[in-house]
Amino acid sequence: MTNEELAAQILKEVGPKENIEEVTHCMTRLRLHLKEETYDAAKLKALQGVLGVNKAGDELQIVLGPGKAAQVTDCFTRLMETQNDRQEVDTAETTAQAAKKAKVGDGTALHNAIRQKNATPGKLLLRKIASIFMPLIPGFIGCGLLSGIVNILVRYNPALGELAPVKLLALAGSTVFWGLNLFVGWNTAKVFGGTPVLGGALGALISLPTLSQITLYGAALQPGRGGIVAVLLVAFLGAQFEKKLHRWVPESLDLFITPFVVMGVMALAALYVLQPLGGFIAESIGFAATEAVSRGGAVTGFILGGTFLPLVMMGVHQGLTPIHAQLIAQYGFTILLPILAMAGGGQVGAAAAVYMKTKNPEVRKVVASALPVGLLGVGEPLIYGVTLPLGRPFIGACIGGAFGGAVQAACAVGAMTLGISGLPLAASTTQPLAYLAGLVVSYVAGFAATWVLGFEDPKEE
Repeated sequence: MTNEELAAQILKEVGPKENIEEVTHCMTRLRLHLKEETYDAAKLKALQGVLGVNKAGDELQIVLGPGKAAQVTDCFTRLMETQNDRQEVDTAETTAQAAKKAKVGDGTALHNAIRQKNATPGKLLLRKIASIFMPLIPGFIGCGLLSGIVNILVRYNPALGELAPVKLLALAGSTVFWGLNLFVGWNTAKVFGGTPVLGGALGALISLPTLSQITLYGAALQPGRGGIVAVLLVAFLGAQFEKKLHRWVPESLDLFITPFVVMGVMALAALYVLQPLGGFIAESIGFAATEAVSRGGAVTGFILGGTFLPLVMMGVHQGLTPIHAQLIAQYGFTILLPILAMAGGGQVGAAAAVYMKTKNPEVRKVVASALPVGLLGVGEPLIYGVTLPLGRPFIGACIGGAFGGAVQAACAVGAMTLGISGLPLAASTTQPLAYLAGLVVSYVAGFAATWVLGFEDPKEE
């Protein structure tokens, strides 16, 4: 099935186009906001190419996988723009029915219960904050991998570092981090209903090199101080202030008065209050994270790696995204991501044990289809389709993540990117061999724990 056909069938399920309020995507998911939820989740999940369906608050998430999510979203958007002929969609429906594949692992009921439990205001806010960073993930991946590969090459052959093309590639690898405050400011304003360029301008203000020529509170300002945290604060409050101004300022003057007042007021608020506050928070987060890992070592890694999957189930893991971004901006890498990524390794090991022990061909089929993407760091199919419905394998996966996390923390492995996990993350870590060793440990520990714990093998239907 082509991406165009898949997009057409999704549109048929969730449409018509008048029912769709917003279309976005992250690295792995097509994300939709609908006026009415008339779709059949089971039909969506059965579409060839759909790895899973999730509901997060008022957002429908269709899991498609890295790369495919962006392509299907593009097709989906174009279909919406050109959808004038209902017959075209009806034809796509016929294709969908013909291509309907055999039912695989069904964690729908369990997944629905989890999503309802997680639809609290606090967790929805965390998801909203995480959505600020989702559009940046391709940039993190591209620049992070570029930096990691260049670093590996130069490490083994220092003479390469003197070549102009290598210097240019190293420079290109740093660009997303150079503009990070602007991007975050832009997206924060957009997510919270403000004008994106005003958020971007406020992010730029905090980063201006000439800030060092201005003295406040008896000391020169530090360009970039507070980083992501300061930008989130100023762009969020700027968006709230702007929305109020739109209601207060007469329509005829709104175009001129509102952006002028927002920039003037928020610039002063940013430099007098929010940047120092953001700096304190950011430095505290960085200190706490690095100290916890450096002092706690393997014990800290064991705890973090072993508890990450439950955090995912509770829906609070998305609050870690800005922390990763802040650590990368502050230190050049995040020491937390390699530890937490081991949870995915534990999933792979646990699922492999299930594959070896089960007598149910349908379960084998589910594991076989989900393992390749699990190795690449996409864990949803394994979580919702294999380990969580079976119960004890999920515990085995947590144990695998704990042992892998202990290795990452003991070796102090850092990641220069975010948004990827599993094997692909190795190239952008500070110690690729140590990272891979920890990943293997998580596979083996997850496999062994699940093998020992066992599980109730589902009967064939």
